[in-house]
Amino acid sequence: MRPGIRLQILLSLGALLAVAFLPLYFAVARLTEASLVAARRDAAGDLGRAVAGHVLAGAQSTPGEIDHLLEAQLSDGGVIAIGVYGAEGVRGAGAGELAQLPERLEMHQESTTQQSRTLRVAVPHHHDDAAVLVVISLEGAASGAAPLVRLVALYTVIVAGALLIFAYFAMTRLVVRPIEEVSRAASRIASGARNFELIRTSAREIDELGLSLGAMTDKLLADEEALRAKVDELEKATRELKAAQDTVVRSERLASVGRLAAGVAHEIGNPIAAILGFEELLLAGNLSADEQRDFLERMKRETERVNHVLRDLLDFARPGPEGDPLAPGSADVAETTEIVGALLRPQKPMQKVELTFELEAGLPGVAIARERLQQVLLNLLLNAADAADSKIVVSAKRDGQRVKIQVEDDGGGISEKVRATIFEPFVTTKEVGKGTGLGLAVCRGLVEAAGGSIAVESGKLGGACFALLLPIALEAPVSSKRGLAGAGSG
Repeated sequence: MRPGIRLQILLSLGALLAVAFLPLYFAVARLTEASLVAARRDAAGDLGRAVAGHVLAGAQSTPGEIDHLLEAQLSDGGVIAIGVYGAEGVRGAGAGELAQLPERLEMHQESTTQQSRTLRVAVPHHHDDAAVLVVISLEGAASGAAPLVRLVALYTVIVAGALLIFAYFAMTRLVVRPIEEVSRAASRIASGARNFELIRTSAREIDELGLSLGAMTDKLLADEEALRAKVDELEKATRELKAAQDTVVRSERLASVGRLAAGVAHEIGNPIAAILGFEELLLAGNLSADEQRDFLERMKRETERVNHVLRDLLDFARPGPEGDPLAPGSADVAETTEIVGALLRPQKPMQKVELTFELEAGLPGVAIARERLQQVLLNLLLNAADAADSKIVVSAKRDGQRVKIQVEDDGGGISEKVRATIFEPFVTTKEVGKGTGLGLAVCRGLVEAAGGSIAVESGKLGGACFALLLPIALEAPVSSKRGLAGAGSG
């Protein structure tokens, strides 16, 4: 777990105090010890000179008195040895640690010498040609600094601890709590609150941060509202576009049915005229039984012919799955092409061209409703019939995980200028009044809605070649027996 800002600052401050106070502590300890040693040395020198002067003052005493006088000057931790030197520097009387006193003393003036942990003070008596050597111990001079050093250490620890405690509470009040308040306010906004409520603090930077976050929150909320409005507008536009697309699809479908009806009219009109003629002959009477039966059989055949044509037309115009012509489904390519061929072969525009189907054996079903595929093929074939000179070829083969269907004619083809916009609404190559320019646009919408694509390619016959790529259906399509029956009658 990562440490917080408060702990990180305290650790940094502690390290800074350690770097600042440890050298100061050792410097103070050394300086105190040196100062005490120097003071002790000076005091020892003064003591030695005073003691030497006192001894020299009593130098005329008897030997017993001199020894008593010397012994009286000795003390623990102070004067540890005293020696009286006569002529030519030879030691006479002495007291204390005699090992500290040399046998001879060569000197002509007062001198102070520090040796190891002792201080030697030699004071000559110029009138009597004598001298006194006082040896003073310096032991304990450094140890006297220990209490002061401990006091400095205690002061340093107390000051450092007080600084850390003060820094802790100051950071908690001035930094950590305001930041936590800002964090809680931001969490409330993230939970769905609409206002960035923040308590003012004494820190100007934290207040400015809160004001900036509040302004950012207001801006984000305003942008959210604007985005919601845009999304609502987009959804509304999408619904309107879907409705318009459905309208265009239905209009084009009705237009296709109308074009079929116009082509089928003569197919229905001729049988009806024949039936009416046979009915007049039957009503006129004077017919033998064989003639009557022959007329009735002919009327039956013409009626069946009309019935098949109407059934095929109704089968084509029937709504898609669940009543929605745009609902997804699956279609058998061979069956659908046969139905469309049966519908178109009797039409007048197809009488001048040869319609050929070249279908690969064992084609899988495609993921598009049969009615949608019928409408696409019908539009393409009617356009091909208008443009073809003598031949139209419908081919289909498997292309990986898709089925490719091509509708090709031997007409004049499509210019490169028109190819780029051929699938746009209201773009047509036909004369005014002969085409709405919606057929290919509707075809593209139907194919792309099924996850496929439609494009214009270069064909073998030299005319226009429309290629459909449709994904293979996951489930096998259900065959329409009635559609096949209608196709056979064409």
